[in-house]
Amino acid sequence: MSRGGALANALVFAALVAVAAGADATGNPYIVTLATKVAILGLAGVGLNLALGYGGLVSFGHAAFFGIGGYVTAILASHAAAGTPVITFPFTVAGTAEMLAIWPAAILVSGLAALAIGALSLRTTGVYFIMVTLAFAQMLYYFAVSWPAYGGEDGLSFYVRNSFPGANTFAPLQFFAICATLLGGAMILVALLTQSRFGLALRAAKENEARVIAVGIRPLAVRLTAFVLSGMVAGLAGALFADLSRFVSPAMLSWHMSGEIMVFVILGGVGRLAGPIAGAAVFIALEYLLGPVSDHWQALLGLLLLVIVLFAPRGLMGLVARRRHV
Repeated sequence: MSRGGALANALVFAALVAVAAGADATGNPYIVTLATKVAILGLAGVGLNLALGYGGLVSFGHAAFFGIGGYVTAILASHAAAGTPVITFPFTVAGTAEMLAIWPAAILVSGLAALAIGALSLRTTGVYFIMVTLAFAQMLYYFAVSWPAYGGEDGLSFYVRNSFPGANTFAPLQFFAICATLLGGAMILVALLTQSRFGLALRAAKENEARVIAVGIRPLAVRLTAFVLSGMVAGLAGALFADLSRFVSPAMLSWHMSGEIMVFVILGGVGRLAGPIAGAAVFIALEYLLGPVSDHWQALLGLLLLVIVLFAPRGLMGLVARRRHV
């Protein structure tokens, strides 16, 4: 990553933090909540971008991992509130309202799901890969719809936001700080991965699979690793999103959510580290400004996406980089 690219990524992250801090200082907690939503959805986009932007894996099923993270959070929190175990056989798993316990569980379950889905879907390529990942996500969506123990199609509410040591998670700015810290950590992790030998192998497999095989690297193993890591990041984002809303529903697993996460990446810039944050910010801003005006505000989003694809295929971050010669 060039120095200019690193600066642009830092500026996007700093702008998000500045908006949240400024809104809190001026007594606008709703804007802080919107900034928190941008951070969480940007985190999901950063996860997808690892597979899509650097590995060329066009996954249309990342809502599966996002939703799994959300459901793990809601299930553990609801059982903690009820004082009942999640499972009792073959061993007992108790519910918990501690974020530091919930996050590893959400990451682990999402990672295992990504491993299973990736191991099967990566045997295909192109449009077949897209359809297989979509099919798996829809299978999980319909499973959640028909899961009455946890709300079925009505979803599951938990009325107390989970706790974090030393923080009041109901305070908008403090919860934003938690989400922004995890977003910053994920960005650093992805930056380190993509600049490592693993990242070079992943990008090489995207550009020329035959040459990668010729030098003794197995593209399937590299892509599967990227897919699993991507799913784990998306699962963490889903856990945070569930805490933000204190509610989960099958909608978190639907193809609409997969499409939204992909829109964040495309709008901001595929393969650009801070691209998903910029894309999520534009999406949330349009929803906030135009949502009250018309129920058809997404038509403008579609037009904007069309303009980006046609005239700025590297997204908003790529457009800025080109103007600054980054």
